[in-house]
Amino acid sequence: MKMSTLASLNQLPDWMNHKVVAGNSWGQILIFFLCVFIFWVIARIGKAWIGRLAKGSEKGSTREVFLKSLAKSLPLFGIWGGIKVGIYFIYLGDVDGLAETIVFTGLDVLLAISVAWFAYYLVEVPTTWLTRQTEKTESKFDDMLVPIVRKSLRVTVVLFAVVSIAQTLSDKPISALIAGLGLGGLAFALAAQDTIKNLFGSLVIFSDKPFALGDRINYDDHDGTIEEVGLRSTRLRRLDGHQVTIPNGELANKSIHNIAKRPFIRRIFTIGVTYDTSPAKVKEAKEILEDILKDHEGLDPKGELLPRVYFSDFSTSSLDFKCMYWYHPPAYWDYMEFSERVNIEILQRFNDAGIEFAFPTQTIHVTKEEGSKS
Repeated sequence: MKMSTLASLNQLPDWMNHKVVAGNSWGQILIFFLCVFIFWVIARIGKAWIGRLAKGSEKGSTREVFLKSLAKSLPLFGIWGGIKVGIYFIYLGDVDGLAETIVFTGLDVLLAISVAWFAYYLVEVPTTWLTRQTEKTESKFDDMLVPIVRKSLRVTVVLFAVVSIAQTLSDKPISALIAGLGLGGLAFALAAQDTIKNLFGSLVIFSDKPFALGDRINYDDHDGTIEEVGLRSTRLRRLDGHQVTIPNGELANKSIHNIAKRPFIRRIFTIGVTYDTSPAKVKEAKEILEDILKDHEGLDPKGELLPRVYFSDFSTSSLDFKCMYWYHPPAYWDYMEFSERVNIEILQRFNDAGIEFAFPTQTIHVTKEEGSKS
């Protein structure tokens, strides 16, 4: 078929039959690039048409995602198709068929890349469906699963593409190639112990579910909100605005304080009054503190964790009251505003009652020795 195609080119004008490159005439080269260009244009037209179909689909639907994935890969398929057709019009030489082998091997590699390119974007179809399913649940942990699945599928596509291209270039059965990769994989595993540790750490995180996206946690010296959980690491946005990347292997092996899961915020504080405060005033101070905290905003709805006030200690420079209360729900800024109102009311009522707050003091007694002059 190729010989008859080349023979038909003899009907072209003489200048187009002039040999210029590797035994190929201007006409052959022109037709080759014309085939590539025509197929590329057809692919671009198809991409635009499929793009319009995607816009007419439901926003975020799997149909829309599939059409967009197909549209993105069409130009590459067009180039492959143009080269596939165009090579039938050119002469590849007959020196042991080397040129033909190189060209057709390159076409196979380009086809593998095109398919992988399409599959890479096609990953969005199952992940889009998974996203819509997770939106129906209340668990935030499901939202963490979607980017993990997306990354895992894309890594799988890339690996299959690499294996396919390697098989094409090596011209060996895929089983032998995988066996060779197994030996290489052992060496890689020894060299990438930390990466493998982090991958297993991500599995531990997903099985134990110590936190979810948006949870505020305390880990080592880091206090912040979980932004993303990946295969290798977890990203935490600290309260000072800095983003911290923590390897999953470390995160899975240390204590994590999930502040978002606490049912309440507990406050314990000490109020000290001066030592010259009379017993009656001490009792009055305790009653004032109990009255301020009694039936307060954010009281435990179950009535189990009630405010506590105790005359707790004779400190070095003060008579101490230990106070504690629990604030529900654990909304931090509401808790801070309430604590401020409590502090202001304590200050106001102690001043009205004539009860003085203590502060660190030191009393020095000076004795006069006999015979000394004053």
